[in-house]
Amino acid sequence: MHRRHLLNLILASAAFALPFGVGATQISNARLWRSDDKLRLVFDLSGPVRYKTFSLSAPERLIIDLSGANLSGDFSQLALGDTVIRSIRSGHFGMGDTRIVLDLSGPVQLNSFLLPPQDGQGHRLVLDLKTAAPLHIAAAPAVAVDKAHPKRDIIVVVDPGHGGKDPGAVGAKGEREKDVVLSIAQLLAKRLKREKGFDVKLVRNDDFFVPLRKRVEIARKHNADMFISVHADAAPRLTASGASVYCLSEGGATSATARFMAQRENGADLLGASRLLNLKDKDPMLAGVILDMSMNATLAASLQLGSTVLGSLAGITTLHQKRVEQAGFAVLKSPDVPSILVETGFISNARDSQRLVTTRHQQAVADGLFEGLQRYFQKNPPVNSYLAWQLEQKKAQV
Repeated sequence: MHRRHLLNLILASAAFALPFGVGATQISNARLWRSDDKLRLVFDLSGPVRYKTFSLSAPERLIIDLSGANLSGDFSQLALGDTVIRSIRSGHFGMGDTRIVLDLSGPVQLNSFLLPPQDGQGHRLVLDLKTAAPLHIAAAPAVAVDKAHPKRDIIVVVDPGHGGKDPGAVGAKGEREKDVVLSIAQLLAKRLKREKGFDVKLVRNDDFFVPLRKRVEIARKHNADMFISVHADAAPRLTASGASVYCLSEGGATSATARFMAQRENGADLLGASRLLNLKDKDPMLAGVILDMSMNATLAASLQLGSTVLGSLAGITTLHQKRVEQAGFAVLKSPDVPSILVETGFISNARDSQRLVTTRHQQAVADGLFEGLQRYFQKNPPVNSYLAWQLEQKKAQV
């Protein structure tokens, strides 16, 4: 009976994911209204849609899945200050669907409904959010606002790949990946600590082994704003050279090299199988579904972060790929932390290996990684961060 019920659920989900109508509906715009007792968020649509909503806690999030819909608008213009919505993220979900995630400062009561075209307006999806306390917009002196702002540090978790009994890739002259990436990661950590508004945590600061899934848990334990895993792998072809940046893929790998890298890195986790996290209080299938569902929400941010870092590395070293690659790296499967994996070069390539072991090149790579992270967060500062406060001050002066 359990299998039959599960099959029915899968079939129902598949049917729900089919596009509504012939063409995909466009989510063209979003608008926001405040009142004393609720916050109204309206999405303008080019046609009818089917949708569903659900919430997640720790942290509080509201997820809206729109079937057969594509996002063509931009949420960046929404003034989210003094609202229960901390930020809005979006990305592709399933086959031709869109997922929108509202990061919330607390739990809300939701009333959602669709409106047909009327009074010169097109199709709309309306979300009314009510909080436990009324929403007020209080005019306060600039000094008071400045003191009230948390101005917290952005938490970056840096993961030097491999370590301990797992040396990673080994070069022709015995160069070990685990040593090279630890040096680069430590240099990056030092640079981040010198920059006001940033804090950094290293997954390992010495030569010891950490299972892949444990690395993900470390990022979540520290409430990281981003996770960066540093590598210097081997490639199937000895001529392969240059830096690459990878993000998680919802489907297949974007290239044969990306697939090879993911399989190689994921295989290292078998060395620490006895120490992997045990989800003994969760049904394995349910745990996997929840994990995948949450991960989709951070994929767009990870791709944007990866693109910025890749652009920064282009001025430091040659690039193996000029676009962000995607594959199923286990170490990138953090459900709510934007995550990237950086291949700083191929230790299997004689020229790359020769450069990777030098302190000068390691410092240059660390500086390039820092500049990429800094540029990304200057454009996308996390809520309540020091960089967000800086941005607010600049806007107030305009």
